[in-house]
Amino acid sequence: MTRCADRDNAPEARGLAMVDVTIRGAGIFGLSIAWECLQRGASVQVIDPYGVASGASGGLVGALAPHVPENWNSKKAFQFESLMMADSFWTSVQAASGLSAGYARLGRVQPLPENAALDLALARGENARQLWQGQAGWHVLNERPSWAPDSASGYWIFDDLSARINPHAACLALAEALRSLGASISTEGDDQGRVLWASGVHDLARISGARNRSFGGAVKGQAALLQVDRAEHPQVFAEALHFVPHEDGTLAIGSTSERDFSAATSTDAQLEALLNKAYAIFPALAGAPVVARWAGLRPRSRSRAPVLGRHPLISEAFIANGGFKIGFGMAPKIAQVMADLMLLEQDHIPEAFRPEASF
Repeated sequence: MTRCADRDNAPEARGLAMVDVTIRGAGIFGLSIAWECLQRGASVQVIDPYGVASGASGGLVGALAPHVPENWNSKKAFQFESLMMADSFWTSVQAASGLSAGYARLGRVQPLPENAALDLALARGENARQLWQGQAGWHVLNERPSWAPDSASGYWIFDDLSARINPHAACLALAEALRSLGASISTEGDDQGRVLWASGVHDLARISGARNRSFGGAVKGQAALLQVDRAEHPQVFAEALHFVPHEDGTLAIGSTSERDFSAATSTDAQLEALLNKAYAIFPALAGAPVVARWAGLRPRSRSRAPVLGRHPLISEAFIANGGFKIGFGMAPKIAQVMADLMLLEQDHIPEAFRPEASF
């Protein structure tokens, strides 16, 4: 009797279409993997009780910046490949959705704080020639770029691999692209087909609790958006702050990294201190209107690397988590390797990214 009842309640018996892939989480990892699976012919549903880009992926900054070209490892190589995939990835998303993701590869400027760092900067430039395979460069400049802060050494670094994106807009574009090709996005639903969990800090906490040891956790970030139009200029990284011009005539500044906090989504004095620091770096920004303030929790794995592979708690399920500060830059390549694993059973995940590396 039970078996008959189960069969009568199955999706096929109720006239509902089964899907090949269920994605739990509508942030950048979940949406990107859903898009890649859809491109390969799989039917997809995305489920997130909080909605699209409700967590860290709804932030303001959007700096797609590479690791420095030295001490090369699998994480840096993976990120480089992903950054090189970004243009075609976001072009396809924008074409399908009709919406802009705010992507542009305009590079990044960094003032060199002291002459003692010049030799290291030049060495990194030589490393980049090989490690970035002639597809991007790391340059040391002795003339001030058109939009750059003061440099105590009189030198600036410019890399043309860095890109920008508007995080919230990019997620909305991905969601619309998915819908345009028949995927569903909802706040509730049943798991069907292959299931992937990309639910950020919620899943990290669940895994840590179940294993009674830290698998990762939340790091709060705060950022601000100013009405300053530098849309055609590169982003700037100075004194640990990102200044990212967006195509809509705003400038994102961020962000804090807070391990201890009492309110997850409220801005406070730490953001005001960040803004004051930004005004000291760029005095001309001091009079600009602040059009948005943002605070949220970013998922950081214990290993600090993205966590990809089989889910450590749920049999037959998969996980993509731990984007922290590099999630948008890693997303195109992560989507590729997770689709390979889920749809083709081909495992191309670096050892450093596997769940066991975070225990």
